[in-house]
Amino acid sequence: MAKGMGDMMKQARVLQEKMAKMQEELGDKIVESSVGGGMVVAKANGRQELLSIDLEPEVVDPDDIEMLQDLIVAAINDVLKRSQEMEAEEMSKLTGGLQLPGGMKMPGLF
Repeated sequence: MAKGMGDMMKQARVLQEKMAKMQEELGDKIVESSVGGGMVVAKANGRQELLSIDLEPEVVDPDDIEMLQDLIVAAINDVLKRSQEMEAEEMSKLTGGLQLPGGMKMPGLF
């Protein structure tokens, strides 16, 4: 029984190391979202960190700030969703589709 527990702990450590490497690699992967016909483009990495917002000059209308704000919020929400989906896809590859409770945020274990 002790050998089985030791093997399980070793597998957990290996998975933890792979997950740390994956998190590092996700920082280098970029996703993009374009809204308003390309007027607002947001980029984020695989760690859900917003990297940039690009605005076409035509979208900056002092008489319609509300529309610009809505487009920016839509672009950010979409790009962060895409980043989360990319992270989930990478995690699924790593765990072979095994769903870990609490996702990757397992304090003390992963």
